Amino acid sequence: MKTVVVGHVNYLPQELSQGILYVSKEYSVAGHLCACGCGAKVITPLGPAEWTYSEQNGRPTLYPSIGNWQMTCRSHYFIANGQIQWASEWSDAQIAAGRSAEEQRRQAYYQSRDHKRGFWRWLWNLVSKLFSA
Repeated sequence: MKTVVVGHVNYLPQELSQGILYVSKEYSVAGHLCACGCGAKVITPLGPAEWTYSEQNGRPTLYPSIGNWQMTCRSHYFIANGQIQWASEWSDAQIAAGRSAEEQRRQAYYQSRDHKRGFWRWLWNLVSKLFSA
């Protein structure tokens, strides 16, 4: 089983090294070379509507899985507790369904944020009106 160590950086380096997950907390992004060894760069945005990153004793975890569907290798794996865990290959239909589910999760997340912001904006306007009268 391949292992992955974390490299904390401000900016992702242009040249990545195999076996290192470069993480920029400042810019909420992680990058690594594809686990299959093909040399492709894999960039994952981090955040509540994207991938989540955690680290325990220097061993990184990214969730959900990495599916390199647009690359020739089409590799699919998890980075969990500093280990590459291979996942099953997906059909084109599974990939389409996965992308659709991701987009729905993103939209739901951002709509919930707008709703919360809308409530506070409504409350602020109400309070402002009460005190400006």
